[in-house]
Amino acid sequence: MKIIPATSTADILCMEAAPDPCGLVIFGATGDLARRKLVPALFQLRLRDLLPKPFFLLGFARSLDGDDAFRDNLRHALGDAAAAHSAEADAFLANAYAAHGDYQDPEAYRRLATRAAELSTRHGTSGNLAFYTATPPDLHAVIAGQLAGAGLLRETAGAWRRMVFEKPFGRDRATAGALNRTLHRHLAESQIFRIDHYLGKETVQNLFMLRFANLIFEPVWNRDHIAHVQITAAETLGVEERAGYYDGAGAVRDMFQNHLFQILALTAMEPPGRFEAPLVLAEKRKVLHSIRPFFDGPGNDPAQAWVRGQYTAGAGLPGYRAEPGVPPDSRTETYAAGVFHIDNWRWSGVPFCLRSGKRLDRRRTEIAITFRPVPISVFPELRPEDLARNVLVLNIQPDEGIELTIQAKRPGPKLCMSALTLDVKYREVFKTASSDAYERLLLDVMLGDRTLFISADFIDAAWSLLDPVLNAWANDPDGKRFPLHPYAAGSPGPEAANTLPAAGPDFAWRET
Repeated sequence: MKIIPATSTADILCMEAAPDPCGLVIFGATGDLARRKLVPALFQLRLRDLLPKPFFLLGFARSLDGDDAFRDNLRHALGDAAAAHSAEADAFLANAYAAHGDYQDPEAYRRLATRAAELSTRHGTSGNLAFYTATPPDLHAVIAGQLAGAGLLRETAGAWRRMVFEKPFGRDRATAGALNRTLHRHLAESQIFRIDHYLGKETVQNLFMLRFANLIFEPVWNRDHIAHVQITAAETLGVEERAGYYDGAGAVRDMFQNHLFQILALTAMEPPGRFEAPLVLAEKRKVLHSIRPFFDGPGNDPAQAWVRGQYTAGAGLPGYRAEPGVPPDSRTETYAAGVFHIDNWRWSGVPFCLRSGKRLDRRRTEIAITFRPVPISVFPELRPEDLARNVLVLNIQPDEGIELTIQAKRPGPKLCMSALTLDVKYREVFKTASSDAYERLLLDVMLGDRTLFISADFIDAAWSLLDPVLNAWANDPDGKRFPLHPYAAGSPGPEAANTLPAAGPDFAWRET
């Protein structure tokens, strides 16, 4: 491994690692994820000189028919980038190869092993191989078992083997545990990379820098100064072509146990001793183990902490039940809001309010940290509650950046103040678009760096928190205790979510 390029000035510290030679096998190589995300990300890594020089890409799918057809497929996936960098595209595609077969056919994996060994020798990749399962989740265990049967997951002293899995990782604690046990029969935990593309986003990664590279934040990052934390993942789109998956999942399974819990853990974690995967993952796991469990009755009743909803027709858009592939009587939630309490010394009493929904009025993913009011006002004419709270917002998408709202003097009378928002947009400040999250994560797979990936015990802890909520909803089919609140497509969501008793009487969602 080498570090390139290394840049160090008075205000810039940039280091990036280039991985060792390796090959990458993508299962589902002709699918949507591979075409839209994986292949373009690999090509961008090559343009940035971060793809190892000895490298090959081997695509596996039922429908692949030879190397040339696969390369044509990849060129189409690269689109304008291939036209703008034609020589690089030609070189990249020359190292792409195809393998075909049924995912459950042992003979197909024996052919794959022979082809991978031949390509490793041809390209000088020392037998290093990564496998990416860009397939439906019910194939993950199947593919891992078949790879193991063909000897493709066995590491030697000079060659590593790694395997990447996309979400969803189970649909509850039992199924996630069963999947993990199956994978651990074939792979060490250090070989497993459970991907969450949110963790590859620049603003999510910036949580580390913001908290642990600046002295000004850590002293106030606690219950004494923070009133509440809101994490929002709002989409304007509906289910699109994912009704088959989404109607069996819903907003909680689709967004909370992975994306939102990852962001919560990064926001609330204690400082790790070093920025290294085992230490970071351990601190994130501690956060989830400190979250107060949900249970019926006084203490943390889901009825007091959760609201669910489903979009209806509005703004010229169809309702969820009218979407293609959705049952007309579906009770799947397309919106969910929940309140979490972290029972430790840093966060006791601070509600973490999470929400996610489809067909909302605007697209945004953000972390909003609202600080407590000033204890007294030194301005006789103003009460403490007259002064706007300080709010720190990390915008994850669509416009990555940071906002900090403070009180400031306005020109004019001696006592004239208002809220002032200091707004930093990454694209404007750094004069470049942020890299796609998959570039970061694919590079880390090849580097063997699991810092931005999900551990088995984190998944288990996440499901243990959400299972009681999902079970309570399932056991209330008529919605008498847990109503499925309707909200119009294009609206901010169900009005019932504006009152979450577990968040406290003064709570309100940030809508600006």
